[in-house]
Amino acid sequence: MSTDSEASFTINIAQGEIEFLRKKLELTRLPDEITDAGRDYGVPLTDIRRLLARWKDGYDWKKHEAILNAELPQFTRKVAVDGFDELDIHYVHKKSKIKDALPLLFVHGWPGSFIEVRKILPLLTAPSDEYPSFHVVTFSLPGYGFSSNPTKRGFGMDQYAEVGHKLMLALGYHEYVTQGGDWGFYILRRQASLYGGTHNKAWHTNFPRALPDVEPPSSLPNPYDGLTEVERNGLGRTKWFRSEGRGYAIEQGTQPQTLGYSLADSPVGLLGWIYEKLVNWSDEYPWEEDEGLFLSVFTSRYMANFSVPTVLTWVSIYWFSRAGPTASLRIYYERMHEGSSPEETHIPMGYSYFPKELWRVPSRWLQAPNLVFESEHTEGGHFAAHEKPELLVGDLRTMFGKGGPAFGVVPGKTGYNAEVRHPPS
Repeated sequence: MSTDSEASFTINIAQGEIEFLRKKLELTRLPDEITDAGRDYGVPLTDIRRLLARWKDGYDWKKHEAILNAELPQFTRKVAVDGFDELDIHYVHKKSKIKDALPLLFVHGWPGSFIEVRKILPLLTAPSDEYPSFHVVTFSLPGYGFSSNPTKRGFGMDQYAEVGHKLMLALGYHEYVTQGGDWGFYILRRQASLYGGTHNKAWHTNFPRALPDVEPPSSLPNPYDGLTEVERNGLGRTKWFRSEGRGYAIEQGTQPQTLGYSLADSPVGLLGWIYEKLVNWSDEYPWEEDEGLFLSVFTSRYMANFSVPTVLTWVSIYWFSRAGPTASLRIYYERMHEGSSPEETHIPMGYSYFPKELWRVPSRWLQAPNLVFESEHTEGGHFAAHEKPELLVGDLRTMFGKGGPAFGVVPGKTGYNAEVRHPPS
């Protein structure tokens, strides 16, 4: 895997595919709904009608495609996976102007994609004398976005971790750190287990999980004593998710192909399936058809302003994805059916807690001896990189910055200007 295999990539969906989507939307047949059901039975019909009308007649994919191409430096390269065919991996790679910036691999989850890096990318790569800067890489997981998909069964956590690791090596980052939520947690935990110490030097997640489940460890006496209000609320959120919000994972983990026929054929079915999660899993985030958010990021040397389209762009990436939306579901099946594998990690790790995350147990239940950084936030949900980019990036800056518990984990890559020798006073 030499660097010669890298190719620049530009998203360019054919006009015929866009017209086909519009025709499918025009033929949509909507269901009825129970009066005053709210969100108890699923996505309200009024929401879908509004989004459908916008997607069909007012949404300009080409405009948002151009924004993605302008903001995100994109590439593809072949990655050989042991025991599987070679995959064509789509990825975003943006270097900081700081030569010795810290290489960071960001891994997205479902129902996200590579666009989850959009808001944090300019923040992480911004040069500063006050906090570390990063060279950032994120890739479309195999079967997602514009990466090709595995065609053999058994492509599990080891293989997703291998793809991310080999991509970093191919880019010249033989030592690096990682961050991710949702599937990023599982993939990066496995990556830390397989490559930790030699290549993967530290990892951070906004999706802290107690594996294999959410019950307190048997070795912990009186686990419910002394819980804080935040921890009790977190357990309540976890209980809700397990009883009312986890049906999707059971179906995707057991019969993904059956579900896939509906998602591949009905764009509104796909919209409802994803939109429900975006709303239910976030912290009252103002999801809109075309989000009018104007984000300004200021540092001593950097300013970036950009608008961020959301719901319809997120869903359109699944609809226009290289393999189609069904391929993105199979990771659930493979995770549910894969055999046991080492999960212990011995490199420094960090946790960020957001109140509307789906799984939240008291931190002492996690019993992670290599946990060196924790940060508790009062707002934010499952999509931290999109909902609260400044908070997530702030945690990474603290964890890997001067005085932080993971400062200097990659030798010679501090993320600071070379002339800066001491933390600012």
